[in-house]
This record gives sequence, structure tokens and C-alpha cells, in this order.
Amino acid sequence: MDELAGLTDEQRTKLLNTRRRVIESIGKNMDLYGITLSIGHLYGNMYFNQEPVTLDEMSHTMGMSKTSMSTGMRTLHDLKMINKVWGKGSRKDLYEVVPDWHQNFADYFSIKWRKAVEQNMSALAKSLKELEAMTGEYDGDESFQKVLASDKSKINDALNYYRWLDRLIDSFESGAIYEFLPKEE
Repeated sequence: MDELAGLTDEQRTKLLNTRRRVIESIGKNMDLYGITLSIGHLYGNMYFNQEPVTLDEMSHTMGMSKTSMSTGMRTLHDLKMINKVWGKGSRKDLYEVVPDWHQNFADYFSIKWRKAVEQNMSALAKSLKELEAMTGEYDGDESFQKVLASDKSKINDALNYYRWLDRLIDSFESGAIYEFLPKEE
């Protein structure tokens, strides 16, 4: 932390305490969304860095093994919360935080929601197809047809929801969501 070099011990202590509180809060928040606390702390620590960092630097800063650090960095990179950047004269990979919290939120939920939408729509479509087949197979059974019609209606309602969610994800990915809910500057 070179930016702290010119500070007094008291200034450094006070500043690091405020940062620790924020880092802990970021970790707890990310844990709520299914990202481990340690990866949340990693992101929080990187958030306060003024320069891109290497795996070794972050491993040393956080007291984590290089293997754990590599896994954490890969997770954050896959979630588009950090970028791998080029550094003049450095042969090691450098990483920096994507500081746009709005975009981080949009990317994270887009990735998670898109996967869920695809899985659920596939299951619903398969079940709807099977219900359609049963409708023809048990044509004369009026009480069973009523149950099938009710199930088909429920599945179609669910499909309508997932199509809406798909459009919501599109709005996050395109940035159109901010036309309806502008970012606070």
C-alpha cells in the first residue's frame, strides 16, 4: 500500500479501520448472493488498491495461499468484477477492480439469472410437451383433461414470467434498465 507511506501511524490506523469495515461489509453482502466471504473480502481489498495487483501481492496482503487466491481471482474475473490488465515491465498477470458497482450488479445477476432462465424454461417446455401428449392420449377423460388444462395454464404462466425475466436480463446487459432507473451520480 504505497499510497499510505506518507501517513502517520494514527492516520494509517484510522484509515485502515474504515477500510476494514467496508471490506467486511462487501464480503457479507457478496456472501448473501452466493459468493464466498473470502472472495468478497478479496474484491473489497482490491477495491481500495490504487494500482493493479498480482496474485502474489494479494496473497501476501490477505494471508491466503496462492492457489486460493488464484481461485478467487478467477471467480471474480468470470463474474466480470475484475479485469486482467497489462503492466509495462511486468511478466505476471495484473488485476484491477471494475469500479462500476451498477455494472457489477448487472453482470453478476445477468450471469446467474440467464442460467436459471434457460434451465427452467427447458424443464417447463419439456413438461408442457408431455402434457400436450397426455391431452391427446386421454381425450375422453373429462376430469383428467381439467387437471391437464390447469397444469398447462400454470406452466404457461411460469413461461410468461421467464420470458419477462429474460427481457429484464437483456435490459441489464444492454444498459436499458438505466433509462427506467437512472444511476445516482
